[in-house]
Amino acid sequence: MREQRVCCAHAALSIPGLKAEVSRAISMTHNRPSIEVAVILRRERIEGPMSRWQPWRWVLADVVPHEDGFGNAPRRLYKNDNEERWLHPGFKVELFKDDAEGYYLNATTQAPGWFVLWRMEEAPGITDEPIAKPEMVSLSYHDAGRWLDAQETVEQVPATAPVVEWLQTFVADHYVVEPRRRKRPESFRSLTDRFGNPASISTEKNRGGGRG
Repeated sequence: MREQRVCCAHAALSIPGLKAEVSRAISMTHNRPSIEVAVILRRERIEGPMSRWQPWRWVLADVVPHEDGFGNAPRRLYKNDNEERWLHPGFKVELFKDDAEGYYLNATTQAPGWFVLWRMEEAPGITDEPIAKPEMVSLSYHDAGRWLDAQETVEQVPATAPVVEWLQTFVADHYVVEPRRRKRPESFRSLTDRFGNPASISTEKNRGGGRG
């Protein structure tokens, strides 16, 4: 029963009692707001021609509030012929004031979400073949951008309403929109000659017809 509840946690958060569970997961660490979460990764069978080269693939399934009953080690929640799900508990997500813009960019999208960086095991660890394992979880748009620039695998899932509200409150308290600097028109740029020296322009007409 617990495994089924974990797999469907994103739907169950509409139940009023689950909002209190999210609130309990949110805490203050060294004056920084934080939340404890668990990541669910799904291994699914690939259909069609691509299955000849890659029969399976891993995808991010969900990010849910951490519960004490999850323990501190990854474990398989479910498996059948076409799919299996793994729970990875114990991720602490902290909010930092100096990354308020990153949270703002996430919170102001149509669907604010969790960003998860995950990697494949290089060798089998807890099962007879390598599995995908999450490495980092964030609510910062900037974190996701840095991970993608480093050629990491990054996926996103929507955050629940209580988490979005928590993030928006932090943004409202700590993010200050910087005014855009007006761009200087090109016509006001100083002119230089081909040697890089300031060039002078005269608007007076050349008077007289002589050469000298």
